[in-house]
Amino acid sequence: MGTRMRSEDLLTIGEVSARSGFASSALRYYEAQGLISAQRTAGGRRCFERSTLRRLAFIRAAANVGLTLEEIRDELDRLPEGRTPTKADWAAISRHWRTRLDEQLEALRRLRDGLDSCIGCGCLSLQRCAFSNPGDVAALSDDAPGAAYLPPLLRRPHRP
Repeated sequence: MGTRMRSEDLLTIGEVSARSGFASSALRYYEAQGLISAQRTAGGRRCFERSTLRRLAFIRAAANVGLTLEEIRDELDRLPEGRTPTKADWAAISRHWRTRLDEQLEALRRLRDGLDSCIGCGCLSLQRCAFSNPGDVAALSDDAPGAAYLPPLLRRPHRP
């Protein structure tokens, strides 16, 4: 992700972790996934360009609004190689996920407006569910546990 830099222009994994709020293990994972890259010292230690902090801020923001790692990777792949991204570069990639955010906002609006009649669970306990099960035709299945009819953009894995 760029040309060789002077060592004083690079940050250690500990420095990036402290400044970004991501655990070192997350940084290694993101590197393995191709979301960020590191250079290696002669001793094999990871060092990151300062621009990595911007990429990590983008990763956090994108994950917070529900983008998947694949979507985040696709957006980061739009950034230029070999130079620190500019404000214009960031604006260009943010336009690409505006549609995704608009879809998520619409799904949330529909959920909000339908909460008094249904929350998308598919439980068949209501005579009529105008939000997710119009005509009460849902069938219980192992393929749709939990909030089976909740829009996919609003589904997140359960974390105990």
